[in-house]
Amino acid sequence: MTPFHRQISRETNFEINIVIKTISNDIKYHEMKCNAKNSLLFTLQRGKLNSEKSRKVYARMSEAFHIISDGSCDLPMELTKEKNITVVPFYVSFEEGKYQKEMVEIGVREFYQKMVEHPDVYPKSSMPSVQDYLDAFLPYVKAGTPILCICITTKFSGSMQSALNAKAMLEEEYPEAKIYVCDSTVNTVLQGIYVLEAVRLRDAGAGYQESIDRLNEIKSSGRIFFTVGNMEYLKHGGRIGKVASVAGSLLGIKPIITLKEGEIFPSGIGRSRRKTVDKTIDLLLAYLAEEKADIADYSICIGYGYDKEEAVEFRDRLVSRLKEKEYDIDTIPIFQIGATIGVHTGPYPLGIGVVKKSIRE
Repeated sequence: MTPFHRQISRETNFEINIVIKTISNDIKYHEMKCNAKNSLLFTLQRGKLNSEKSRKVYARMSEAFHIISDGSCDLPMELTKEKNITVVPFYVSFEEGKYQKEMVEIGVREFYQKMVEHPDVYPKSSMPSVQDYLDAFLPYVKAGTPILCICITTKFSGSMQSALNAKAMLEEEYPEAKIYVCDSTVNTVLQGIYVLEAVRLRDAGAGYQESIDRLNEIKSSGRIFFTVGNMEYLKHGGRIGKVASVAGSLLGIKPIITLKEGEIFPSGIGRSRRKTVDKTIDLLLAYLAEEKADIADYSICIGYGYDKEEAVEFRDRLVSRLKEKEYDIDTIPIFQIGATIGVHTGPYPLGIGVVKKSIRE
């Protein structure tokens, strides 16, 4: 029996006396003696979860822990809803002093369309506030559900500090609250697949602390290999740093960049888009070879900005190259890079995210 199965056994196969109180107006009070894993199901059968509020409360009560991520994870809204992930959005601005909440007040496609139509305008982003995190945490704290909050690398944003401040404030009022705030040391679509590894643990029945420990073990394996359309957005976003020392100000030069352990590093330059994009595949293959990796132990995804058609073609080339190296893989998910990172990369980032799986399937 695996540790996860033992955890499930411990948490579900004992008899308890439980009082289910009214969690909304459409669920009635009753008391019962039951198997723990069936208690909430029994409540569902006896009551009627007619309202959206009731369904959300039921979901909170039935989770071993709840996963929250800041908006840098760049997971599609339909996927976060399906996987029961709460996202705390960043803000983006095209006009001085006017910020819009990403995915709420401005969509990702609309964001990139504005960048393409107004290439002389360089948007800015702003991190979630303490209040944003308080609003996200409080329902789960009140429900007694432990929280695992995953934030963008602290090298790129103060989002994690906002989350930590919210955690400290809630712990004063709710001393029993369990809130763990994790520096993912990654961002964008790589943060997204890291969050999905947390989901994999939760849904496999892993315990709260067990999941935290495993996620901390795998995060150093995370890499992004990517390129951008030009250097201008990196300059305006303040992310040029070491990349500039390699690419300089040579006309038409496009950088190849690696993100690891929370920072970006130069990994080459080129003038041709095709060559710089294919170089990211070379970097992934070199990383897998260096790690002597079984690809079944890794989650891989494609991240793109404005041009999805280019991303699909790139994904097909990547799968083909991996198969040439006898890696057993059929497809790779494609996620759109959001505004949080898009303000620094411009509309044409393209690359690969890879991280070790939390559990091998």
